[in-house]
Amino acid sequence: MPVKLKQLKSELKTELDSIFNYWTKHTIDNENEGFIGQIDFNDHVIANAEKGSVLNARILWSFSSAYQITKKENYKQIAERAFEYLSKYFYDPEFGGLFWSINADKTPKDTKNQIYALAFAVYGLTEYYAISKDEKALEIAKNLYFKIQEHSYDPVNKGYLEAFTRDWQPIEDLRLSDKDANEKKTMNTHLHIIEGYANLYKVWKDETLRKNSIELLETIEKHFINTETGHLRLFFDENWIEKPDVISYGHDIEAAWLLLQCAEVLEDENLISNYKKHAVQMAEVTKEGLDSDGGLWYEFDPEKNELIAEKHWWVQAEALIGFYNAYQLTGNEEYLEIVFKNWEFILKHILDLKNGEWFWGVYRDYSLIEKDKAGFWKCPYHNSRACMELIQRIKD
Repeated sequence: MPVKLKQLKSELKTELDSIFNYWTKHTIDNENEGFIGQIDFNDHVIANAEKGSVLNARILWSFSSAYQITKKENYKQIAERAFEYLSKYFYDPEFGGLFWSINADKTPKDTKNQIYALAFAVYGLTEYYAISKDEKALEIAKNLYFKIQEHSYDPVNKGYLEAFTRDWQPIEDLRLSDKDANEKKTMNTHLHIIEGYANLYKVWKDETLRKNSIELLETIEKHFINTETGHLRLFFDENWIEKPDVISYGHDIEAAWLLLQCAEVLEDENLISNYKKHAVQMAEVTKEGLDSDGGLWYEFDPEKNELIAEKHWWVQAEALIGFYNAYQLTGNEEYLEIVFKNWEFILKHILDLKNGEWFWGVYRDYSLIEKDKAGFWKCPYHNSRACMELIQRIKD
């Protein structure tokens, strides 16, 4: 097993370089500053595509985080480019929020405040602050945190509301994407708020931030984790009345390790203990979504008893970390075997061995899902983070 782990670590280091080589070579926008808004699955640049704040915040996080591990100076330079672009064109100094998207010419396009995007900006800005000590980055991260607390936090029922207009008024369409339910409280947004808050706490040891973050982990545990099934509940109204939806295997396995990591950052022993149990249970039930080829299916619809028979890149990336985390917690080598098999699946079906980066995914028959290589949702965050997490977790 140690030999296989050593080989896996070596392959992940190679892949990490490959991912960042792709983003460095293909996504720098020399005409309009920042980064290309969209590149299709054939690596064709979509001219003048709009640019999403989530993509840019994730680029900022990814290159900042990679610099901490590799100390490659060009990664730091690209992180600086991402910070300058985000702070200059996405951050809204007038109302203190973040534009959801901007046009290629840098003018605002969709000016709504989607809390999910603000959370990712906090995540990226704090990671950048850790490598740069640029006080402006920390200041914007704190400002966004204060805005989330001021406008999105529900003091009556706890938790956070999804979205607002640019000037923080209620908004009709709260959804992150077309596939989501139009509900006021979602698992996905809460997961990434705590991710951003924990990263902010690493660089700003504010006691109120810690208290808010601990409450958020308790809220997630109370409402979003179904301890009977081990799966996540995804959508609620403001009063925590659930709107049943699919089982999301990718979010289950991502939450399994990420929530524990947040609890550890906050150094709350009770939450650490609880989230260790959740991490193992969630990994265990995610095994339901594993195919015999080692790939993890996207979603399952219990109401229709129907598998959404797609294997997305980000789901595989989170599976690598989530199952390795379960192996670390239990010593059960079954989880480790899942990691090895999942990596084999990624190598065979998800990596673009010719042009670099990861394809969006494959269908049941292994035909490609013909969606972006880079775009609103396709970014270097999930796959580079999987590589970095395992490189750090696998001891030499």
